[in-house]
Amino acid sequence: MFGNLELTTLQQFWWLLCSVVGSLFLFLTFVQGGQSLLWQVAKTDGEKALIINSLGRKWELTFTTLVLFGGALFAAFPKFYATSFGGAYWVWILILFTFVLQAVSYEFRSKPGNLLGAKTFELFLFINGSVGILLIGAAVGTFFTGSNFVLSEYNLVTWTNPLRGLEAAFSLFNLSMGLFLVFNARCLGAMYLVNNIDFSINPELEARLRKSTMISFICSLPFLLYVLISLLLMQGFGVDEQGVVSMVSRKYLTNLLAGPWILGLLLAGLVLVIIGVINTARTTRTGGIWFGGLGTVLVGLAIFFTAGYNNTSFYPSKVDLQSSLTIFNASSSHYTLTAMSYVALTIPFVLAYIFYVWRAMDMRKINADDAGRNGAY
Repeated sequence: MFGNLELTTLQQFWWLLCSVVGSLFLFLTFVQGGQSLLWQVAKTDGEKALIINSLGRKWELTFTTLVLFGGALFAAFPKFYATSFGGAYWVWILILFTFVLQAVSYEFRSKPGNLLGAKTFELFLFINGSVGILLIGAAVGTFFTGSNFVLSEYNLVTWTNPLRGLEAAFSLFNLSMGLFLVFNARCLGAMYLVNNIDFSINPELEARLRKSTMISFICSLPFLLYVLISLLLMQGFGVDEQGVVSMVSRKYLTNLLAGPWILGLLLAGLVLVIIGVINTARTTRTGGIWFGGLGTVLVGLAIFFTAGYNNTSFYPSKVDLQSSLTIFNASSSHYTLTAMSYVALTIPFVLAYIFYVWRAMDMRKINADDAGRNGAY
């Protein structure tokens, strides 16, 4: 089946799969968002324990999805993986370090004889939920603004900035992308906690979480607007039929107009996020996370599709245009993509298993008794 497909079709198919995994990761950052809200909404140790134990049921999903995203890119687009992880290694090391801090915090925060104290591990959780997501957003921003690398004829990468990827956070567009993802994660985190916790004996915590949903959403708007307006107006990195990369005026606006379904995904996603926020902040409903989560996935898909499709360089070089990477020149061979496509047929079964486990864990809302049991985070 897949063996009969053309190489270009397989390349586009695998960019689709990588985009889906990346977009699911953006949804799962509600864990990081909830962590960054801890000191803002929790006023007592009991409330902190309740929030951390609610998030602790899901934190592995976010990290696993991030690793899966990196693995999919490594298998399908190895030249991108080698260029980005081999050249911009400081930003990726710092991102992974914040996730190590997260894992250590959930493991040791409530252990007896904890030398560092619970507040230290809560600080680690905040760093993961803020700095980690900010840097991931800045890295995604480089899909549009470009990075500082040159590839030799043997595909050896030379990074021309000594900060090795950290310089991405000093671009206003990249920084805005990162801050938007931080506040969107906080918004999702509040919506998730409202849905997951039993507030029957603590309605004040619920009220603070519902209020923080609206506050986080409002804080995200300036950065979202800047990113969207910039995308519509900025130059982009286009690729012609010979594979020559050049700067194209309003390239990303052209991509959206050339693929109305991508623009539809973006608009539908934004509307769903707004519905989720209103459901959580202005009503007594608890299902806002599902609207906000689906909306975040759709917005993520629109971002990745705009960056990679319609003859666009998804990882452009600012210092040498012809070193820029596209889904065509950065992909694996036809044989490798074909073999992996058969493996990808198992994805629906994996998703079904995740759905089953998630539903089993959330059959009953978490309460103070759960937070006080042995094995609590």
